[in-house]
Amino acid sequence: MPSGDGIPIVQVSDLTKDYHLGTNIVHALRGVTLSIMPGEFVAVMGPSGSGKSTFMNLVGCLDKPSSGDYYLDGVQVRDLAKDQLAAIRNRKIGFIFQGFNLLSRMSALGNVMLPMVYAGASNKEREQRAREALAAVNLSDRADHRPSELSGGPQQRVAIARALVNRPAFILADEPTGNLDSRTSVEVMAILQRLNVQGITILMVTHEPDIASYCRRNVLFRDGKVVNDFAVEKRRIADEELAALPPVEEEIAA
Repeated sequence: MPSGDGIPIVQVSDLTKDYHLGTNIVHALRGVTLSIMPGEFVAVMGPSGSGKSTFMNLVGCLDKPSSGDYYLDGVQVRDLAKDQLAAIRNRKIGFIFQGFNLLSRMSALGNVMLPMVYAGASNKEREQRAREALAAVNLSDRADHRPSELSGGPQQRVAIARALVNRPAFILADEPTGNLDSRTSVEVMAILQRLNVQGITILMVTHEPDIASYCRRNVLFRDGKVVNDFAVEKRRIADEELAALPPVEEEIAA
């Protein structure tokens, strides 16, 4: 379960990451200090090579820092073994990827149930929670569809449901609208904003300033450092924008 209001979900202090390429050392992160509190919706931005992807990999427990501290939901993860990292990653983080990463042979329901297999939930509990997660993203009627039978927007909604199903401490979204058209991108941001209103903490990596403007806070990386960190004053509200658009029937992909 998420931490109490006074404890950051993500807390990194003087985080560095170096990559050794032959005789050269690439300093991907150069002493990043950052906290994300429960209930925040934060966009991490920056140009290619800024360090935002490296930061995402470290926060997602997909890689280890060269130095510095990282507390995830109050737990120091820097020195955990690979199996411990995998366990905390499964319990504490819900991932949403640009490419959806759905298994083609499984239904939407099966894809959403998958993280709970590793968490040891019973079959009955897995199905119940997966259907609840699909309902949360308005996909109850698509539970039996395979990814190939869904267009990009519904596929990403399945991915969001999968990220929610283990009730993680926070959601880590990596360019979640990168493969979507403009309208579908707004629909996905509307879902993320609704989840955030319900108290779910979201950390989103994006290179698109217009997508970052749906978040409550923007953090800008450059040359492996945080160069700006600010609250979004005129935040875009995706549901308001959708209400102003003409209705479109959602098509099932061929």
